[in-house]
Amino acid sequence: MRTRRRGAVALIAATTLALAACSSDAEEPDAGADGDAEDMDVADFPEGSTMAELAEAGSITIGTKFDQPLFGLVGPDGVPVGFDVEIGRLIAERLGIDDDGIEWVETVSANRETFIENGTVDIVVATYTINDDRKELISFAGPYYEAGQSILTLASNEDIQGPDDLDGKNVCTVSGSTPEQNLVENFPEVEVTPFGAYSDCLEPLKNGQVDAISTDNVILAGFAADDPELEVRGEPFTEEPYGIGLAKDDDEFRDWINDVLEEIYEDGSWTEAWESTAGTVLPTPEPPAVDRY
Repeated sequence: MRTRRRGAVALIAATTLALAACSSDAEEPDAGADGDAEDMDVADFPEGSTMAELAEAGSITIGTKFDQPLFGLVGPDGVPVGFDVEIGRLIAERLGIDDDGIEWVETVSANRETFIENGTVDIVVATYTINDDRKELISFAGPYYEAGQSILTLASNEDIQGPDDLDGKNVCTVSGSTPEQNLVENFPEVEVTPFGAYSDCLEPLKNGQVDAISTDNVILAGFAADDPELEVRGEPFTEEPYGIGLAKDDDEFRDWINDVLEEIYEDGSWTEAWESTAGTVLPTPEPPAVDRY
């Protein structure tokens, strides 16, 4: 993992500009008028902006999940794959940063805000539900997908068909997640068992320690697609808008990411990213409207 050092980036940028000014033959940098990522350079962004710093450095650190099929799962080569990963790549691409310039950092529900606040990551794309409590600590761009909380249980379990069947049951979820908060606040008869990651819930479910797992439907669908012993039950019973987490009050960066999201909605990149990942299991939805709060 690396922590961004803005001062170092600024020094490099200042030195580069000074050297360019001393040369009588220095040319104005190409502004990348065609908008392609490979033509992008720091001159395309406001001086001192996060976008300019990342483009100048040629690198970005992105937090994502490493254990969630379809959205963020580490592949055989050690690199995560999934819809969240593709969204991160599209953002990096528009900064002129290729795959070699992306550092992927595993984030779990409990450390996402901390990683953003302390600079461990530049952005988080990790099935990250936008809510007011989190907005007190960080900023969100998006949403880029609308999920909903649901239930996963053993296919052989006929007792649980939906949320109304959870009373008296032991339900596994992740500590610090919005599904955990929803279960605690709205399902007082449910025994909630929190773990650090949703994948940690799978073995307890199979050996009978818990009766079900509850989180976003798309996460559960990924687990069910990988294991015929598991089955998603009932319709989603919450709305979970996924956003891209970034530093609090970096409005310029947030607005820019929102612009990128709207661009990829229009040019088909969002649909292509979905259909190559989560879309292999789930139908292709309409992308949600960006909320420029």
